[in-house]
Amino acid sequence: QVHLVESGGGSVEAGGSLRLSCVGSGWTSSRKCMGWYRQVPGKAREAVALIGTGDSGTYAQSVKGRFNISQDNAKNTVYLQMNNLKVDDTALYVCAALEGSCIRGFLRPPRDFDFWGQGTQVTVSS
Repeated sequence: QVHLVESGGGSVEAGGSLRLSCVGSGWTSSRKCMGWYRQVPGKAREAVALIGTGDSGTYAQSVKGRFNISQDNAKNTVYLQMNNLKVDDTALYVCAALEGSCIRGFLRPPRDFDFWGQGTQVTVSS
């Protein structure tokens, strides 16, 4: 069973930056798609960015140009570099994974993902 652990969340002022990390373990396949979703109480979970092996990443329009997703396969880690943070970015950021492929240019829905972390809170203040 894949286990995902996030870190890097915190409180930051608007315009600031944070880098989130997600470490995965327990993989049974060399193929994987990983990414980040964010969740606000009372609202549906929304995709932020996804990345597969060799991909440059696929992003939600709301974060394009500000966020960068990357991965370090040797460390079994995916990162989300968040720059120029906005108040609307405030959410619980949750790492997700599946043992299969991402779809380039498409943010797969939460139901496609088999494994989830517990999340790391990001709070942006003005």
